[in-house]
Amino acid sequence: MTSPVDGISGALAALAPAPPVAGTAAPGAATGASGAGFAAALTTALDQLQATQSASDALAVQAATGDLRDVHDYMIAANEAKLATEMVVNVKNRAVEAFNEIMRMPV
Repeated sequence: MTSPVDGISGALAALAPAPPVAGTAAPGAATGASGAGFAAALTTALDQLQATQSASDALAVQAATGDLRDVHDYMIAANEAKLATEMVVNVKNRAVEAFNEIMRMPV
C-alpha cells in the first residue's frame, strides 16, 4: 500500500525547475544597465513564437489541401501556437502593468 504522500512527492519531483532557455542569462547574472539580456531573451521568444505559428499554418494548408496524413499533427501544432500566443500576450500585459506601476511611483 502506498501513502498519499508518496504520490505528492512524485508529483512534486515532476515539477522540478526547467533548465534555462538557450540564449538567456542565468538568474541573478548581471546583464548590464542596457538590459541587453532581456532584449535578447524577448527576441528569441518572439522568433520561437513565429516559428511555431508558421509550422501550424503550414500544417493547416496541408490539411486544407488533403495532403496531411495525420490530423493529430495539425491539432498539436495549432494548440502549441495558441498557447504560445496566449503566453506572449500575458507577458506583455504584465510588462505594461509593471511599467504603469513604476510610472505611478513618487520620485
